[in-house]
Amino acid sequence: MGMNQMINRIQALDSALCVTVSHSSQYRLIRDWFRMISRLGDGIFWYALMGLIIVTQQNEGLLPVLNMATSGLTGTLIYKWLKHKTLRPRPYQVHQDVFVTGKPLDRFSFPSGHTLHAVAFGLVALFYFPLLAFILLPFIVMVAMSRVILGLHYPSDVLAGATIGYVIAQISIRIFSLI
Repeated sequence: MGMNQMINRIQALDSALCVTVSHSSQYRLIRDWFRMISRLGDGIFWYALMGLIIVTQQNEGLLPVLNMATSGLTGTLIYKWLKHKTLRPRPYQVHQDVFVTGKPLDRFSFPSGHTLHAVAFGLVALFYFPLLAFILLPFIVMVAMSRVILGLHYPSDVLAGATIGYVIAQISIRIFSLI
């Protein structure tokens, strides 16, 4: 199998998964749950967590919150740059059989900024507060799932967002560990 054939198969699988998963949003409970998760993933959850860290940890919370904020800003710059370089349309713009039940924050699909930020914020927070794993890990996974379920992203957008978020978090943690 040649490289082009392999890429075409991966794209076909990506599209088929996107269509199939988006159809789960036809069920009200699933749609409403993942809309709420997605809305919290817009930043509300992470800003609330940073506020809670400052309130509960006071001065000791400043470094973790600064690390989270720096990771978030870095993620925003990278994902906006990538979206304008790749110009990948959202799945519902390409496939009429994708159920779109969420509201996009911008025009393009690649990478998933929600997933990127969930992974970056979450991993940085977990570095400082590992006991939060029982809350943060499921939330990160649900944010990522929400993007495909709501018809806003392909699975590959989510995978790319998660990978970029992971790299940002690891670099940020290393840099802030030197402070």
